[in-house]
Amino acid sequence: MVKETIILGIDPGTTIMGFGLIKVINKKMEFIQLNELNLKKYDDHYVKLKLIFERTIELIETHHPDEIAIEAPFYGKNVQSMLKLGRAQGVAMAAGLSREIPITEYLPKKIKMAITGNGNASKEQVAKMLQSMLGLKTLPKNLDATDGLAAAVCHFYNMGKSTIGKSYSGWDAFVKQNEKRVKK
Repeated sequence: MVKETIILGIDPGTTIMGFGLIKVINKKMEFIQLNELNLKKYDDHYVKLKLIFERTIELIETHHPDEIAIEAPFYGKNVQSMLKLGRAQGVAMAAGLSREIPITEYLPKKIKMAITGNGNASKEQVAKMLQSMLGLKTLPKNLDATDGLAAAVCHFYNMGKSTIGKSYSGWDAFVKQNEKRVKK
């Protein structure tokens, strides 16, 4: 029996949200799509969040992913940027959770390590490796799309492993794993 799994990878951002989709058939990976949602022309942060949610829902309804892999926010010095990035990630996660799709977060270093073997690889190195692995003819101008695709490929390499990161199968699982964050 053929087992087919579709993985949506997301690199959240409030300027550009990158995403990529792969199909896994009997443990063999196939490229479906990579693209980005460009949010630069919008000034209102809440409009950007709404568009991230809507685009993620649209991807879910179009491609019917079985799982979502999302890049976890990295810790930076700018608190406002971190807050905005966390909101973007949360909105993308909420879209997936609203459709009961399991979500797994991966740290940027883990994604880079899975793709290139080097947790400190550049975006360009990750993109070139994905191009080689998946036979991509061209690479996008902005590498946020390849970062989203890299999250999906990282998830493929980590499927079936017990320590793949934080994973949520729905709102109930999220609440159970984050009881301290829930106000009662």
